[in-house]
Amino acid sequence: MARPVDVPDLVDRARLGEQRAVARLISLVEDDGPGLREVAQALAPHTGRAHVVGVTGPPGVGKSTSTSALVAALRAQDRRVGVLAVDPSSPFSGGALLGDRVRMGEHATDEGVFIRSMATRGHLGGLAWSTPQALRVLDAAGCDVVLVETVGVGQSEVEVVGLADTTVVLLAPGMGDGIQAAKAGILEVADVFVVNKADREGAAQTVRDLRHMLMLGEQPAHGGWERPVVRTVAVRGEGVADLVGALDAHRRWLDQSGERNRRRLARAAAEIQAITLEQVRARIGDLRGALGLPKLAARVVAGELDPYCAADELVAELGRD
Repeated sequence: MARPVDVPDLVDRARLGEQRAVARLISLVEDDGPGLREVAQALAPHTGRAHVVGVTGPPGVGKSTSTSALVAALRAQDRRVGVLAVDPSSPFSGGALLGDRVRMGEHATDEGVFIRSMATRGHLGGLAWSTPQALRVLDAAGCDVVLVETVGVGQSEVEVVGLADTTVVLLAPGMGDGIQAAKAGILEVADVFVVNKADREGAAQTVRDLRHMLMLGEQPAHGGWERPVVRTVAVRGEGVADLVGALDAHRRWLDQSGERNRRRLARAAAEIQAITLEQVRARIGDLRGALGLPKLAARVVAGELDPYCAADELVAELGRD
């Protein structure tokens, strides 16, 4: 029989920077077990300080290398850093296919860095379902910056914008990324662009293409922020200081413009809605027979009822339950 978890004690220890307590809290929110609500309630008063940076882009552009280089640059400034590296789920275990120490072993012994690989577990959009709560754990644990590196699944990457204060989109020369980025819609979500592997042939052209597309496109969602294009060679740490400078400039702009608060309000509203919808789905699953869902489905198949009217009946039945 499992021992009961002392959530307040875990939160207190996590706030002091104890790595084991942080890891245990993230495990609790990942498992979506009975302690999730208690963890969320205990964390709530201690969050809202960390700068959340999403790192996204097509596969093969060097997201993991860039994230590791960013960690090194931020630690050189004595900032505490959290990393959530979201990996595709193993079809067998449900766990992350790539391990955190494989990705960023050089930071594994640094007490000022917490790195966690999280599995998407089938959730689309490049993020794990439990990522928002895991972010709160790292925020409460005193991280100054939390980097969220997404899986790189293409068009669904845009989900990261709803989670991050600042979204970094990485591209690389010679991969047709300019066209692919426009197709995937990630041009719209970026606050900062990075052309990584900038020592390769075609890097200057990729930068020009990006700047040209930015000039052509009106992006009112960015409220006057002029989005920079930073060149890096992450494997050698080149240009990473410029990237840190761009992130800091964007954070200042977020605070001065009020955009940071607007984004966080939108994020909280979306999270509340998602949790509510999940609870409704679970309720329907628990009460399928009592709600008459099989009968409604049969009537739709028979052409006696359209699915919208069937849904109306189901909602009305849920309200009476």
